[in-house]
Amino acid sequence: MTKSTSTYWNALSSENQEHWTPIRGLEGMAEELTLSIDQMTGEYTRLTRFLPGADTSEFGGKTHSYPEEIFIVSGHLYDQAFDMWLEAGHYASRPPGELHGPFKTNVGCVVLEVSFPNRAVRDDVI
Repeated sequence: MTKSTSTYWNALSSENQEHWTPIRGLEGMAEELTLSIDQMTGEYTRLTRFLPGADTSEFGGKTHSYPEEIFIVSGHLYDQAFDMWLEAGHYASRPPGELHGPFKTNVGCVVLEVSFPNRAVRDDVI
């Protein structure tokens, strides 16, 4: 199986707002929109939108057992783990286990994320 496909459409247009979903636990702070997913492997491409004033400090940083790539599309976002303000154009390719966040933004931020859960590193594999 391969990742889902779609024809051109503007995910950032206000007319497509209904496609965005609040992120569980971050309601009022962040929303997500899955652009493409491979149902067999779990690999996905998603937009995450941090709303103005979002601050995830109370949740601390996070890690994943799988690699992911992120690209800042618009706005800016502070990543406490790196003590760095990210702005449009910043890119990272995160290895499994890399700590990132918590995050905050005063103006909002849209992040493109490509994640590879099928490439997770398991603790029981040497």
